[in-house]
Amino acid sequence: MYIDLNADLGEGCGSDEALLDLVSSANIACGWHAGGAALMRDCVRWALQKGVAIGAHPSFNDPENFGRSEMQLAAGEVYAGVLYQLGALDAITRVEGGRINHLKPHGALYNQAARDSELAEAIVAAVHAFDPSIMIFGLANSRLVEAARRAGLTAVEEVFADRGYRADGSLVPRGQPGALLDDEEEVLARTLLMVREQQVRAVDGAVVPLKAQTICLHGDGPHALAFARRIRDRLSAEAIAIKPFERTLKPLDARPS
Repeated sequence: MYIDLNADLGEGCGSDEALLDLVSSANIACGWHAGGAALMRDCVRWALQKGVAIGAHPSFNDPENFGRSEMQLAAGEVYAGVLYQLGALDAITRVEGGRINHLKPHGALYNQAARDSELAEAIVAAVHAFDPSIMIFGLANSRLVEAARRAGLTAVEEVFADRGYRADGSLVPRGQPGALLDDEEEVLARTLLMVREQQVRAVDGAVVPLKAQTICLHGDGPHALAFARRIRDRLSAEAIAIKPFERTLKPLDARPS
C-alpha cells in the first residue's frame, strides 16, 4: 500500500525547503494568489534536488484575499488564466531540467471547481490543451475529478488530513466551526482511516466514502513541520509507503524540452 503526500508551496510561509523533505508532491503557487518568479524557481530547484514531483498551483487572480474569494468568471477567462499560470511554471521547470507532473487548483478556484462542472471543464480544457499527460489533483468525489476523467486525463483524488468534511464530501468552509482540526492524535487517526478504509467522518457524524490517493499537508501553521513529520512517521510505521503518482508519457512529451 502506498499514498502520495502533497503540500502547497511558494506561498511565502518560509517552510518550503523543509517541507520538501517530507512530501512526495509539491504544488507550487504560480503568482496569482502568492509567490512570484524567484520563489517559483527556488521551489522548483529544491523539489528537483529532493526528487519531489512538481505540480502547478494556479488560482484566481486574487492576491489581496490569498485566492480564497469566490469569483464568477466566464469559462474562457478561467481557461486563459490557468494556461497563463501553467506556462509560467513550465518555463521555469523546463529550464531547471524538470517537468510538470500535475496541476492542483488553489483556494476558491479549487472549491468552486469541486462543485461547478463548467468551471471544472475550463480548468481541464486548459490542461488538456497544454499537455494532456499532466495529471489533475482534485477533491475526492468532485466535479473536477469527473471532468478530468471525461477528458481522458489522469485524475488523482485528494483528501485533507486537517480539514473538516461535510456529509456531501465537500470541505467545511474556512471560518466555520469544524473547518480546521488541530488535535494531532485525531488527525493522525483520521488519516489512517482515510488511507486504509477509504472513508472519513463528517462534522455531523456521517461516514463519507472517498478514494484517498493523495493527502494534502498544510505548511502554513505554527506547528506545520512537526505535524507533517508525525504524519509521515505514522504512515511509515504502518507500512504505508510514500511516493508520488507519476504521469504517463504521451506523444506531446516528444516536443523539444
